Amino acid sequence: MRKCILAALVLGLTAVGQGIAEPSDAALHEYEQALELTPDIDNGRKVYRICAVCHTPEGWGLESGAYPQVAGQLSTVLIKQLADIRARNRDNPTMRPFTSPRLLGSAQEIADVAAYIEQLPMTPRNGIGPGLDLETGKRLYKDNCTECHGENGEGDLDDHIPAIYGQHYRYLLRQFEWIRMERRRNADKKMVRQIHAFTYRDIHAVLDYVSRIRPPEEKLAAQGWRNPDFPKFTRPLNMHSGAGYSIDQRPGGPNRPR
Repeated sequence: MRKCILAALVLGLTAVGQGIAEPSDAALHEYEQALELTPDIDNGRKVYRICAVCHTPEGWGLESGAYPQVAGQLSTVLIKQLADIRARNRDNPTMRPFTSPRLLGSAQEIADVAAYIEQLPMTPRNGIGPGLDLETGKRLYKDNCTECHGENGEGDLDDHIPAIYGQHYRYLLRQFEWIRMERRRNADKKMVRQIHAFTYRDIHAVLDYVSRIRPPEEKLAAQGWRNPDFPKFTRPLNMHSGAGYSIDQRPGGPNRPR
């Protein structure tokens, strides 16, 4: 049986009141429903058209951190996050309209698009940190992150724990800080407690290290690859562009301790 809603960059539970389903319960129900369905990758390609506007046709997001790389992400993680956002168990005002049943569809479409995204090859050139404190980052990762995210950042399909290798450094920074500040309603409570005491140096060191964990070669796109499913789609001119920021503000570093 799958473990209850959890994981780095992911979950949280609240009680049911007055017979009305709480967001976490609604999200869990749709998550489990989607897992029972057989995904249709061809339909997932059609559904992904609404995702490509922000995440790019390749699913690579932006190095600026405005949008994460979703290509190659574990399907269970994608399903969980879509269900959470739709049920308001994760606050994301930019994405929520795109998860509405009118645009995204039912649990079947969630299963379909997750399967499509999972098989997309990842960019070989994700945004990385400055590389100034990598030994500290490696030590922190080994001591704090491997139990859930794996030795190589591969995540866990059964427990919907995200793969974090190949993710953009600035996106990691923003999400890590939001989890630490308890702004991610669906974040794993154990992770929140574990990282609460991380210093400014710790945060930047460990996420710099994570951003440099290279995905397996078979998951990486060939040099110059473009998604042939979207031949006429306009790509960002500059992957470092901050265009499209609409979630609060551009992700800077965590606040320095006073």
